[in-house]
Amino acid sequence: MAQPSAQPNVPGRGIVASYGPRFWMLVALVGLGSGLGGVLLMELLRGVQHLAWSYHAPSTIETEGFLEAVEHTSALRRILVLALGGVVAGGGAVMIARWSRTSDVSEAIWLRGARLPLAGSLARAAHSIVIVGLGASLGREAAPQQAGAALASTLSDWARLPEWQRRLLVACGAGAGMAAVYNVPLGGALFALEVLLGTLTLPLVLPALATAVIATAVAWIALPTHPTYSIPSYGVSTSQVVWAAIVGPLAGLASVAYIRLIARAHSARLSSRMRVIAPILIFTALGAVAVAYPQLLGNGKNVVQLAFVAHLSVALLAVLLVLKPLATAACLATGAPGGLFTPTLAYGALLGGLLGQGWSELWPGAPVGSYAIIGSAAVLAASMQGPLAAVVLLLELTGGAEGLLVPVLLAVVEATVCARLLGAPSIYSARLAPGPRDNGGEDLGRAALS
Repeated sequence: MAQPSAQPNVPGRGIVASYGPRFWMLVALVGLGSGLGGVLLMELLRGVQHLAWSYHAPSTIETEGFLEAVEHTSALRRILVLALGGVVAGGGAVMIARWSRTSDVSEAIWLRGARLPLAGSLARAAHSIVIVGLGASLGREAAPQQAGAALASTLSDWARLPEWQRRLLVACGAGAGMAAVYNVPLGGALFALEVLLGTLTLPLVLPALATAVIATAVAWIALPTHPTYSIPSYGVSTSQVVWAAIVGPLAGLASVAYIRLIARAHSARLSSRMRVIAPILIFTALGAVAVAYPQLLGNGKNVVQLAFVAHLSVALLAVLLVLKPLATAACLATGAPGGLFTPTLAYGALLGGLLGQGWSELWPGAPVGSYAIIGSAAVLAASMQGPLAAVVLLLELTGGAEGLLVPVLLAVVEATVCARLLGAPSIYSARLAPGPRDNGGEDLGRAALS
């Protein structure tokens, strides 16, 4: 029997050889810089939270206990801190825009040839992390992603890399920044490829994995090595599988509504004057609502943790399911820079937790927290249009959800297919300014396969 000339999953030597020693040196530098940048930004986050909320966590710089710190502050302090956050958000955005033209990572990769100014991007990253520390309902991962991507862009300029290698390295830098602060090396690499570039080929996987692993290892000098969320060991049951089959399409529909909300918020066009005034008004209003619902403040990490272990009442789940995405969209509409990863995860956990509570009345037996995990994965996958990245990120973030893999995958597939059938973009492409877009992901994929 004749042997095939080549294995189908082994690429030609051309693409890997074309990287060259200099490219791999840049990969190592991007990983190192992204890891160090993530550490510094998380230290800044901790400092801001300590000053604003008297939040002290001597053994870790994670945001564990942030909700408890907010709950122990007075109503007046919550309003004043958020008002200050509005001043910082509006004033900082105007100052950075006058000093340097920069953009978020997705816009740079898809619309600007993967070019990011280093100084302006680092200022934007610091600005974002300060706002999140002051209580904005936005994700903290945007800051390390911005820093890692900007470093990669600068190094690409120095090395005069071709366009497709620049895109790859910038996406890898963003994924490495995320990997460093969340301790998710594999998830960070898949986020760079599947979500930011929209392509998965073996030659592209190698640099993405390398940068994410280096950044994560470097961040261990100061950041915790344990999973972000602590959950019990959940087993699988028939009720969870049936529930996942039913809820998957519902999660897809919820994701489409959420994506449209984010797109509308990002498309808000504010005058020069309102760019300063609107953040103050909206952030102050958020502080006032947080008097009754402190769970709205911050990126949503503590809300996810509570949902994963079923420590939220049905009434609170229902209220937060409405208010949390509205708070995130409102902050985004002001022009404040910030991420959407954890707020999206929180939205999915709240949806899964609420629907799981009702299902447990009909078919008791399975832990209620397990439904929040399944729901969070489904909404995250559909919202990011990255099913593999969402599943791997969830596994790494929890460190103990492997037992739920079958219902998780079932819900993820159904939710993602539903969102795609309805023509929904990802939460990242939905934030892009209208106008012509290049096909950088397709070009990069073709270059990798050529």
